[in-house]
Amino acid sequence: MSALLAGLEWFFLLYFVLINAGYIALNLLALPTLHRKIALRALEDLPPTYSGFEPPVSLLVPAYNEEATIASSVRSLLQLDYPEFEIVVVNDGSRDATLEALAKAFELEVFPEAHCRRLPAKAVRAIYHSRLHANLRVVDKENGGKADALNVGINASRFPLFCAMDADSILQRDSLRRVTQPFLDDPRTIASGGTVRIANGCTVSGGHLERVALPRNLLALVQIVEYLRAFLFGRLGWATLNAVLIISGAFGVFRKDTVVEAGGYRADTIGEDMELVVRLHRVLRSRRQPYSIHFVPDPICWTEAPEDLAVLKGQRIRWQRGLAESLHSNRGLVRTGGAAGLLAFPFFMVFECYGPLIEVAGYLFMAAMFLVGHISAAAFLAFLALAFSLGFLLSVSALLLEELAFHLYPRFSQMAALVGVALVENLGYRQLVTLWRLVGLTRWLRGARSTWGTMTRKGSWQR
Repeated sequence: MSALLAGLEWFFLLYFVLINAGYIALNLLALPTLHRKIALRALEDLPPTYSGFEPPVSLLVPAYNEEATIASSVRSLLQLDYPEFEIVVVNDGSRDATLEALAKAFELEVFPEAHCRRLPAKAVRAIYHSRLHANLRVVDKENGGKADALNVGINASRFPLFCAMDADSILQRDSLRRVTQPFLDDPRTIASGGTVRIANGCTVSGGHLERVALPRNLLALVQIVEYLRAFLFGRLGWATLNAVLIISGAFGVFRKDTVVEAGGYRADTIGEDMELVVRLHRVLRSRRQPYSIHFVPDPICWTEAPEDLAVLKGQRIRWQRGLAESLHSNRGLVRTGGAAGLLAFPFFMVFECYGPLIEVAGYLFMAAMFLVGHISAAAFLAFLALAFSLGFLLSVSALLLEELAFHLYPRFSQMAALVGVALVENLGYRQLVTLWRLVGLTRWLRGARSTWGTMTRKGSWQR
């Protein structure tokens, strides 16, 4: 029995070391890209290299009960600095005044229009054109979920690239230019994702980001550090190996024909954004078709984060379920080889999908061993200190490179607040999120019905 207990102690200790070593390795992989970003900053004031030659893009904006933010989000998109684009807002059977808000803000009128139904989706009720903006259309359809709304948007889109977005997203004017750059640099590119930042606390007027600031809400403040860690290192690190498995549903550009050939978005999962990217890896690698999936590190998309525990809990449960569904439905990716199948997929399966189960079990096991006297107080405290210090190190390293590469928060007080949050988040917040992720994993394992729940948009940062 003592040998078994000792083996479990070493297992949990090794797990915590390996997961943090993996994150540190991703940090190291991301460093060269960020270094190049800093080196090229002096050239950003010069005229764009491909000015006017960017491929046309269809911006797809699925909207469900988004009356508080939808008009401001669309105004933001209309101001994008890009040669040719269209905006297709898909009203997914909203029960609030989303459609009325759009009609009032942009003078919509019904326009009879035929479109190719390349992907199966719920019925379209009507298509509206704006009298004010020739490149703005609104598709009103029966409720079917975000994936179904995106499939309708793909069917209605006119251009070879489409950009999938959230209805509460705010883009900087050069965002679309930056995120489509890989399609010009690399003809094998099938998808490109961008960094998502927290808009809470910022000031948005007329759809334009005027001032970057920190939110007063502690939950939103903690999520700033989380997002920096996930985007600045995690996805950028995997991108260097062409092994990005997640492109955020808040902002990602895809080659339309490739997505249609792969079957479009799956409506039977709540992690449709990740599932599509993992499926694209699996399908294209099984065909031995050369492809690239890129990640652009610039801070280009701003979105509203939950500010209360109930909404945040529901979001993290959904994310974990979506992660589990995406990985298990595409587990054939392992057999196709490459960095995506041999490195990224096992990492996500062990550390991200089943990680909450192992982490919670590890904390409970070590606490139980301390209480029964099997391990000393010094050993137990050393275990907690190791878990805390490695987590803090990762957060602070993300903040350091944010300061060096982008310097979005110029005041010392802002960076000091974020460092303080990086310290505090390891003292309860990360453990709480791990418990919520375990709930999501447990519900998926039990086969419980998946639901999106309610994501309340306050829109307090918009004018």
